[in-house]
Amino acid sequence: MLRTSVRLASLSLALALTNTAALAQVDPTAEVARVLASPAFKAAASFLDKEHGRIVDEGIKLTEIPAPPFKEEVRAREFEKMIRASGLTDVKIDDEGNVLALRRGTRGDGKVVVVSAHLDTVFPPGTDVKVKRQGNKLYAPGVGDDTLSLAVLLGFVRAMEAANIKTRDDILFVATVGEEGPGDLRGVRHLFTKGPYKDKIKSFFSIESGSVAIITNGGVGSKRYRVTFNGPGGHSFSAFGLVNPMFAMGQAATEFSRIQVPASPKTTFSIGLVGGGTSVNSIPLDAWMEVDMRSEAPVELKRIEDRMLKIMQDAGEGENFARSTKEGRIKVEAKLIGDRPAGSTDPKTELAQITKAAIEAGGYQVTYGWSSTDSNLPMSLGIPALTIGRMAPDKSGRSHSLDEWVDVEKEPMVKAMTTSLSIVLTVTGMQ
Repeated sequence: MLRTSVRLASLSLALALTNTAALAQVDPTAEVARVLASPAFKAAASFLDKEHGRIVDEGIKLTEIPAPPFKEEVRAREFEKMIRASGLTDVKIDDEGNVLALRRGTRGDGKVVVVSAHLDTVFPPGTDVKVKRQGNKLYAPGVGDDTLSLAVLLGFVRAMEAANIKTRDDILFVATVGEEGPGDLRGVRHLFTKGPYKDKIKSFFSIESGSVAIITNGGVGSKRYRVTFNGPGGHSFSAFGLVNPMFAMGQAATEFSRIQVPASPKTTFSIGLVGGGTSVNSIPLDAWMEVDMRSEAPVELKRIEDRMLKIMQDAGEGENFARSTKEGRIKVEAKLIGDRPAGSTDPKTELAQITKAAIEAGGYQVTYGWSSTDSNLPMSLGIPALTIGRMAPDKSGRSHSLDEWVDVEKEPMVKAMTTSLSIVLTVTGMQ
């Protein structure tokens, strides 16, 4: 009996290992083809085609609700109401302002696949966000980046509900706050570190404004500082000879501009804003600049950050040496105002392979890219994450400008949305 039990145990282990290996060798192309051929998916695709006009109208409605950095609340409440009306009941706004809407799978393992778009835009309060339509083109600040994606998420939910689609995995639809510059990924950071689904997210999609043919699998890291040079100030004539914060800042900017960076991994730096001073005939009390540094590699980002900080301090000390400090010295304060982690998702992962197969099945040529999106955060944590588009190639442009636009021509838009939906449903194990 003992020998028989051992043999049975060995056989069970062998079968388990065989099944595990088989699961690990799932053919992404075949899985995508299975989803595309299913009657339920075809019904969902037909529904998206029928709903195209409504999706566009909802995109316009949401665009015309201002959502400047840190002021996304009104848009969030409207999106919460709209996604409830689309068929989901487990919906809430979390402590940071993200809208969370759960669609349960049939064999949930306690983990979720996140499908997200961001609520905020880069534009300050008071910006005219009225949508202007010229033929198939919609023009408005934020219409492409990323407001239309919110309407596409609503379309996905309704299409899945109408086609009675079941998925293996739970899907968490999320509208995040704070994706753009000053927001510093605060919404997705909260989602992964403090929110109710912390430690329960196994993969992540960010739906963005670009081409569905582009897979953003690299997250460009960035560090941003506001560097202030403070001094005693004085009259430009009678106090001439005292230390001058502007001179120190000018020297710092010159030295900073001479830093050498590699072409690969791509690493960049810039001074985007400067200010300070009291009047043209005064030695200023302060001078400040805001510095942006980015890299595809964390080690290069750290190197340029350390070099910048030293340059700023050295410039202050240089000014203290060059001029009189009898009324006070130059003091340098470097305040971190932005910190986006770098990361990447290997194209060989199952998530990336399925995404590639679905895009190719849609008739597009896949390219990979790097950017700074909500996906940076999960990538930095080692969680598979990708940013994908929801438009046909060359159907959007001028992001972050007042004349931002998207082309909502029906056939190419529906094809792109359907392709994006096929990615989500294949990854989440459509039944």
